[in-house]
Amino acid sequence: MTTQRSDANLKGVLHELRQLPAETEWVEFKHNKALPVDIGEYISGLSNSAALEGQVSAWMVWGVEDGNHDILGTGFKPSLTKVGEEELENWLLRSLSPKIDFRFHSFIDDDKPIVALEIAAAYKHPVQFQGIEYIRVGSYKKKLKDFPDKEKALWRVFDNTPFEREIAAEDVAIDEVLRLLDYPAYFDLLGLNLPDGKTAIVEALEADDMVVRNDAGRWNITNLGAVLFAKQLSDFPHLRRKATRVIQYDGRNKIKTLKEQLGNKGYAVGFEGLVRYINSLLPSNEVIGEALRKTVPMFPELAIRELVANAMIHQDFHLRGTGLTIELYDDRLEITNPGKPLVDVDRLLNSPPKSRNEALASFMRRIGVCEERGSGVDKVVFETELYQLPAPLFEAGEEYTQAVLFAHKSLNEMDKADRVRACYLHACLKVAERDYMTNASLRKRFGVEGKNSATVSRFIKEAVADGAVQPYDEDASRKYMKYVPFWAKA
Repeated sequence: MTTQRSDANLKGVLHELRQLPAETEWVEFKHNKALPVDIGEYISGLSNSAALEGQVSAWMVWGVEDGNHDILGTGFKPSLTKVGEEELENWLLRSLSPKIDFRFHSFIDDDKPIVALEIAAAYKHPVQFQGIEYIRVGSYKKKLKDFPDKEKALWRVFDNTPFEREIAAEDVAIDEVLRLLDYPAYFDLLGLNLPDGKTAIVEALEADDMVVRNDAGRWNITNLGAVLFAKQLSDFPHLRRKATRVIQYDGRNKIKTLKEQLGNKGYAVGFEGLVRYINSLLPSNEVIGEALRKTVPMFPELAIRELVANAMIHQDFHLRGTGLTIELYDDRLEITNPGKPLVDVDRLLNSPPKSRNEALASFMRRIGVCEERGSGVDKVVFETELYQLPAPLFEAGEEYTQAVLFAHKSLNEMDKADRVRACYLHACLKVAERDYMTNASLRKRFGVEGKNSATVSRFIKEAVADGAVQPYDEDASRKYMKYVPFWAKA
């Protein structure tokens, strides 16, 4: 959908829609009939059909004769229409699943009032209205389940269209592209000279799939271009909630907020500033672990960079109403992104990498925002061990993934869960290095002297009893015993 539409633009759209054949599966004309349930069913059917037909948006227009497309005008006023005591738009949004973008436009054409409902094409899942999926068959609205061939074709479309290739703003003039996107940052981050002329600039963006030329010779801005290089994410309605939110609390809970900052820039444009801002909130001049013998910030910057970049890259952008959140407490930093991880959280360090947004991940690697594929979590664990911090925690729910960095604790302050997690991740890191966890390696990780090896043996026993690690060779003598993660031994 476009960022905004002027009356002139809407008149142009209406002119194009009126030139279409009478039976079009992603456009519906009405005169005055505007029953709320009818509109909801049409939103579902038109949105699903638009996805199937490769359209960015579907349209439902009031004030136009269905047969000959003559302009009649309409008495329908969506802003004044209610369902019970609820406004029509809110009721429709609440009745749709998933909650797609749609927008009513009211304007005058040929001295007659027109209402045009712009509906975003379905993505990832067919759109339901009140639990039922609809589709257009010719100019008729039908239940999708009654047309299995169309349902299969629709799912194939979803499987073949990644988020980055979907359109954030369509039919945009070249000057508008340059207004919405921070194109100097694109060339600067890639170490390229700024081309001469608007056309050369936009064509360079096109070569990287940030924009695509449409059939009318104008431009569509892709989600990839908007998410990475938007001057303001709020200029793109469906990406507004994807802006990164940083919250600092007083204490160890959410009761008192000290600071809250919303980063509204595209991820590539705003990444370095975001990391600097997080670091500015961290306590400084704290000694963390005697082994380092120096003052360091509460959390290593490399670990923060990797976790923030991972959260940006691996989030599920199709989950609406939620975005990346970074929360700083007195004793920890929590980074939460929408979407369940594609691999089990216990295997983030060693599993073959899977990326939900491969084009986004690839570009972020090109500009050095994150490490090579699959190495980010390794570096986070390595840095926390180097700083002798408690092991990071990775958790997942049905619709979120969370990474937690903990502030320094002495070994005596760590509870059993802290110790078992540290043993497990240390063993995982050793596997990544083609090595094994031993009493000696774990002593070094915890900063424990050799004379206290019995204490570390007790920690290993806890981890073995918990099922987190296991002996590599159970017949080996205790002095030469090696350990691996629970999954590493056949």
